[in-house]
Amino acid sequence: MELKEALIELRKEKERKFKQTVDLIVNLKGLDFRKTNISAIVPIPHKFKERKICAFLNAKSDIVPTVTKPEFAKYASDKIMLKNLVKDYDFFIAHGPLMPAVATAFGKVLGPSGKMPSPQLGIMMQDTPEEIKKTIISMSKSIKIRVKEGSVKIAVGKTDMKDEQIIENIQSIYQGLVSALPTKRDNVRNVLVKFTMTKPIKVGVN
Repeated sequence: MELKEALIELRKEKERKFKQTVDLIVNLKGLDFRKTNISAIVPIPHKFKERKICAFLNAKSDIVPTVTKPEFAKYASDKIMLKNLVKDYDFFIAHGPLMPAVATAFGKVLGPSGKMPSPQLGIMMQDTPEEIKKTIISMSKSIKIRVKEGSVKIAVGKTDMKDEQIIENIQSIYQGLVSALPTKRDNVRNVLVKFTMTKPIKVGVN
């Protein structure tokens, strides 16, 4: 079924009292997850979720919650405090020269959670207000994909968005995921789309 037709069918379901999330499900094949590490950062055209972002900087920022370098040791020595910090935020950004210290103090928790700042998303070579704002805007319109098993479910929008916006997000995310796969579309078994409270519908994605 085409994406547009699938969204029309999903909207016929019982209306809920909350904005449902639109999920893209991509079932994969031909991958050995013991040997294959797949991750991607994909820009999307339409923002649908507020991202809670924290920064590792030399000085406190008025723009974003900040952990300064003198505070690193406090977090590194308190496991509960460190885990709560990582749980409270969706993304972390950092001034590039601080990254060795960030990796030492926070790497054991940020790494496994997929939230470590990277050159692709989150590391700033300048920590000016303009650069911080630019990085935050980029993060608010990006999706991190980490493939750990044969079925990947990714939030792509909300039901109060226009169908065209949802479709454009789906296409961007699907293409970004496929580009990260070893044999591209040959690793894709099938693709489905669903709302939070509906059953999935199999679709074709260009």
